[in-house]
Amino acid sequence: MLASSVALVGFGIDSFVETASGAVVGWRLHSELRGHADEASAEALERRAGRIAGVLLLGLAFYIIVDASRRLLGFGAEAQESRLAIVVTAISAVIMPILGWAKLHTAAALHSGAVRADAYETIACFWLSLTTLAGLVLNSTLGWWWADPLAALAIIPLLVREGFEAWRGEHDDQQ
Repeated sequence: MLASSVALVGFGIDSFVETASGAVVGWRLHSELRGHADEASAEALERRAGRIAGVLLLGLAFYIIVDASRRLLGFGAEAQESRLAIVVTAISAVIMPILGWAKLHTAAALHSGAVRADAYETIACFWLSLTTLAGLVLNSTLGWWWADPLAALAIIPLLVREGFEAWRGEHDDQQ
């Protein structure tokens, strides 16, 4: 928010959704291993968490559309240079595909739709990292203020798809 970057705010909110998704999956797996949750309650929690994640992702898409459009039309602050943001998104762009690949292999080994859904959240975070990084670098190096809101808008299709899939629990059925 300090950098006035709509792409960076979107990246941060999605990172929160990614973290929450991982926490729910971790809690569910921990409960199952300890025998504290029956299958029905674990699946109910997974569905509820998926719906919450879906709503958050769709809400994020709506926020980005409104804020990026407002900025492109000249109503709002232009994004400022942020070297820290560039470093953080670059690290994320390197780590997220490795983490996503590991989660997909774990999901296959455990036959877990919850872990698979979490892996897709991680892969979405990777693509968000790349688009955010592109907008930040173009703004920083070339002074293209409009690259930031365009980078944010570029992630809308991914957010909407992932939001609806999380809402419907589509990743849970794919093994």
